[in-house]
Amino acid sequence: MNTEAEKRSLLLEMITFATVDGHLHKRELEFLRIVAQELQISETEFQDLFHQETKPLPIKSEIQRINQFYRLALLMHCDGVLHEKEFTALQQIALEMGLNPSAVKRVLELMKKAPNTVLDPNIILKVFQEQHN
Repeated sequence: MNTEAEKRSLLLEMITFATVDGHLHKRELEFLRIVAQELQISETEFQDLFHQETKPLPIKSEIQRINQFYRLALLMHCDGVLHEKEFTALQQIALEMGLNPSAVKRVLELMKKAPNTVLDPNIILKVFQEQHN
């Protein structure tokens, strides 16, 4: 992420996704707060994002789109409850990002099988690269 607008947009998309099931779990909020800290977004600005309704900026780089998809997938799993609305929304977001649906499905299946849903980044990239061939 290069600009402040891109960082806010990324986090805003995550906040919107986290509330798609109508509930923001404590673990989801903490995960979002960690991402905000990593993006160097202040606590005040972080709280303000919960009251904004702007469309996220498109992510140009495929690697950044894959990273954002994976962050959203982690967010979906962090409360321990996999809601159908979250799953459907994530697939739609990935499609809108231009990510390969087969690769998205494979990553989500691998996450289900992983002990803590966390995957090695190289495995994620490999799954998406396989779809380019």
